[in-house]
Amino acid sequence: MDIQRAKEIYASKDMVSVHLDGEPVWIEHVDAENGMAAVQVGSRPADTHTVGVERLEEQGS
Repeated sequence: MDIQRAKEIYASKDMVSVHLDGEPVWIEHVDAENGMAAVQVGSRPADTHTVGVERLEEQGS
């Protein structure tokens, strides 16, 4: 995924399916300057990671 799409998904009111390494994630924050995103894995609020947006995959696109 590119940084622009990550920002669009983060700002969207629609639910967009995004995966990281095959697991569903929620984008919590996008750091456009560094090309990174903070994501929550599944429904576990304590399970958050900061990853490069290129590792994120939009499902169903």
